[in-house]
Amino acid sequence: MGADFSAFDSFSPFIKDYIYRKGWFSLHEMQVEAAKIIFETEDNLLLTSSTASGKTEAAFFPILSELYEDRDNLSGFGVLYIAPLKSLINDQFDRILELTEEADIPVYHWHGDVAASHKASALKDPRGILQITPESLESMLIRRSGDFGKLFGNLRYVVIDEIHTMTGTDRGNQILCRLARLKNKTGIDPRRIGLSATVGDLSTAARWLGSGSERSTAAPVPPNNKLVWRLGMEHFFINSEDTSDLRESAFSATVGELPQDDLQNSINNENSDSYSLDKGFEYVYDCVRDKKSLVFSNSREETEYVTATLRQIARYRGDDDIFLIHHGNLSASIREDAEMKMKDDDRHTVTCATTTMELGIDIGKLERIIQMGSPNSVSSFLQRLGRSGRRGDPPEMMMVFREETPLPNAPLPELIPWELLRAIAVVQLYIEERFIEPPFTVSMPFSLLFHQTMSCLASGGGLPPAELAARVLTLPPFSVVTSDDYKTLLISMINDDYLELTDDGELIIGLRGEKIVNSYKFYAVFKDSDDFTVRCGSDEIGTISQAPPPGDRFALAGRVWEVEETDARRKLIYVKPVEGKMQIEWPGDYGEINTRIVERMRQVLIEDTEYPYLKEGAISRLRAARAVARATGMTERDIVRTGGSTWVWFPWLGTRSFRTARRFLASESGEFGVTGIQFNGCYYISFKLKNGDGDELLDRLASISLRGINKDSLVSPNEAPAFNKFDPMVPGELLRKAYVADKLRVDELEKRLSKRLTAQS
Repeated sequence: MGADFSAFDSFSPFIKDYIYRKGWFSLHEMQVEAAKIIFETEDNLLLTSSTASGKTEAAFFPILSELYEDRDNLSGFGVLYIAPLKSLINDQFDRILELTEEADIPVYHWHGDVAASHKASALKDPRGILQITPESLESMLIRRSGDFGKLFGNLRYVVIDEIHTMTGTDRGNQILCRLARLKNKTGIDPRRIGLSATVGDLSTAARWLGSGSERSTAAPVPPNNKLVWRLGMEHFFINSEDTSDLRESAFSATVGELPQDDLQNSINNENSDSYSLDKGFEYVYDCVRDKKSLVFSNSREETEYVTATLRQIARYRGDDDIFLIHHGNLSASIREDAEMKMKDDDRHTVTCATTTMELGIDIGKLERIIQMGSPNSVSSFLQRLGRSGRRGDPPEMMMVFREETPLPNAPLPELIPWELLRAIAVVQLYIEERFIEPPFTVSMPFSLLFHQTMSCLASGGGLPPAELAARVLTLPPFSVVTSDDYKTLLISMINDDYLELTDDGELIIGLRGEKIVNSYKFYAVFKDSDDFTVRCGSDEIGTISQAPPPGDRFALAGRVWEVEETDARRKLIYVKPVEGKMQIEWPGDYGEINTRIVERMRQVLIEDTEYPYLKEGAISRLRAARAVARATGMTERDIVRTGGSTWVWFPWLGTRSFRTARRFLASESGEFGVTGIQFNGCYYISFKLKNGDGDELLDRLASISLRGINKDSLVSPNEAPAFNKFDPMVPGELLRKAYVADKLRVDELEKRLSKRLTAQS
């Protein structure tokens, strides 16, 4: 790269004018580096930097400059921007439109909520930038396979936003399949730009981004900036009689230097009435009372309950209802209303949300983040923390933990505040090591293989089996799948009438397959539920999984509704609003925990550190947990007797390795008479022993592990472990193979068990 390179001078005039209008005096280091790579190489680019650091501009300033210089040849879309959320596309549409308004580079967005007239304009004159979700891209390329040349024959760039949500998932691998099939169809190999604030392993993510591309992928290391946060953690026992004063400072400086005066009086409880509510929720209410805030929960159910409770407190106190709600089961109008109000810096709002607000939607200047319980990962913590602290202010987050008071006779594991320990571990890992979880990888995505087989035939017509295999198995996500495995899948699909073998020896979509492919739900590779749409008059509220009978009530959008009528055939529920507060449940998967987090949780119990961000209740709870851990020896000994024949094993392993440990224990249970195996998350396994003791059992497991644990033996030949959308259509033998390859991990378990033998020698 040229030593005299100037990013600013290389930009087109309209980009320079945009920078002047924004009043920027300099470019970020990352923006300069991105411009160098895009202007002076032909490489793909993985761009990682903190939230609100200008990644979008870093990518699009040079991309748009190149499009502008070649604007006379802009036939077909020049840039394909792929994002995981409709709301993110809507937000970026406005931002990029502002960038291009003087350059005659059109911008189109395309997803289920976009008007048909806008899509028609894009198809009539495909130029400039197309912003799209993975599902809408799948739909477009199936329905309009004959228009590939017109639409994408001049494609220069593919920008994939928030790629940390894509790597190692069927949804992300679906994108790789589509890019590979687009390349095979058109012969073009557009440059790929990946954007994310939280990538744990640059080399792994870069390999994923470049899969199927003939280009190298540049991944500049982001600057290691000094951390300056305002962070606090507080703990409450539910229904506790403790009414200690909450007027103390809510936040502590975790890293960096902040004036202590700025941290005082963050909570003012002077208007608290004499009524008795959950002290944890009152604390949350007072934290956000005078602050434009986001309140994150780890599930839609908790988000609904938090919203309803905060509104209830507002009614008790005679305050205005300023509370909004945002999650995936709400109608587009409710979500968009929340986004619009959050962007208004003159409006004081508090929005309760799930991961739908975790990604890079511009929601203006947020003053504070509340996290209910612990984030599931370091990546999630950083994404959520980064939603605040824009425009020069430090990010600000309070984590609030609510826990049932343990009974005096509670089992040992229930005396440990696992959520609090996990939150501390998450924060400490990043402070101490800048650790972020590396992307999970999937080697045998048979659900996606079923989908892409159907998609390939739906878009291209019938094919001989050998040609179909040549097209599908060469797609990047299926590099480990053998031809024999694919043959097994195809035979099963024919037998189950998803495919049909014609007299000419070609495979076509079968009768059962037609029903799947012809549904709009086919385009998504993530699990969807057959939800009922909830309406109040002409307003759409959202969706729920089950239809209650007339007269029953349920919670949605932070309010309670009474069912007036159910139209089962059209999947509609008509409701009216009523007062009150209820809970609701949706099926869901809350992700995996990395082993490093669980190991750091153990260290939290062992060390004496009182972390500066812990408040009085959290400090007290941690001290009590450490006292229990020391008294029982649970951090020095990995297995502890808790009374009679009951033992508790603390493997200190992440989700995949912990799952392997459970199955390994069950597989060797016969000699010792292991019964009643129970577990919580990936923190502990409790069981009863008929023969011997727990140490003898673990010694035996350790001895076996020295020879290597056979993962195949841990899965029953009668199992058909289905996790992904199309797994029910996949033969059981392939599901078992995928489970062994992608859901179990033996190396960490073998290492952990070997330490027992090393300690005894």
